[in-house]
Amino acid sequence: MNVNGMPPTMRPFPISVVAVGPGSQDTDGPDYLPMPKGMDTFSAPRLPEDASQESLQRAADLLTRFVDDAERSGFGRAPTLDLTSLDAGTRNVINQSMGFGEVSAFTSGDTQWRVQETAFAGIWRVLQVSPQGQITLDRLETGTIPQVLRDAMTGTAQAELAAPAFPEGTMNSPALVEEIRQRAASYADGQSAHVINLTLLPVSDADLDTLYHWLGHRDVSILSRGYGNCRITSTHLRNVWWVQYFNSMDTLILNSIEVVDMPEVALAAQEDFDDSIERLREYLDVMVDPV
Repeated sequence: MNVNGMPPTMRPFPISVVAVGPGSQDTDGPDYLPMPKGMDTFSAPRLPEDASQESLQRAADLLTRFVDDAERSGFGRAPTLDLTSLDAGTRNVINQSMGFGEVSAFTSGDTQWRVQETAFAGIWRVLQVSPQGQITLDRLETGTIPQVLRDAMTGTAQAELAAPAFPEGTMNSPALVEEIRQRAASYADGQSAHVINLTLLPVSDADLDTLYHWLGHRDVSILSRGYGNCRITSTHLRNVWWVQYFNSMDTLILNSIEVVDMPEVALAAQEDFDDSIERLREYLDVMVDPV
């Protein structure tokens, strides 16, 4: 958190307003925002070079049982793999073998979680951290996203949020506030997201400032890397999220509010998981029988 209580991944509001329309561009032609360049693609983690054969074998046995259970049980229904009490050598092998994927997250409530998608999409590393910074739980699990993040959002946000005062200069924030309140009140798990694209709406700095201070930021922060970065933060209102897209130059290119249990950009899909099962099996074959 910075001194204003905002997560370091979020930019303060109001955001800059970009002029559009006749007379707003110079004679050299339109000056478009640079779009994201480059996309993260799968790259198998490197095999640990300094691990003992015993550590490699123990890690391979654990991960093989885990992937067998995951494939047999189906996406998101497999038992978790508890890594909390592993010896240092085996833990080091699993740390290096699972790697890092596109999505990471943390919570800042009373119960603090650290979540990292592994290099194998749909397989997640989930850690619980004590207030003193010690890891009290460490596990692997499968699914669209770990349930602890949804639980943290619902446990810290409010079911209702009174409308704010609207200062001079507001244009569309009164209507947007009512839209958000109604959509949040009627939202049911599994519904499609209701997206309000603030970048495309006629909103003033006063509108943005009002929405920011009304919704604020709560205890779940998610970063999804793909084309540039997508920064997602829960708000004071349940099932309402800030979703901001930045290009590779860290320029804000899309600023939106989503009413949904979890924004889709953070979620792994069934096809991701199917590919990951195949890739992890191939990796484990090399781990136990390197060429």
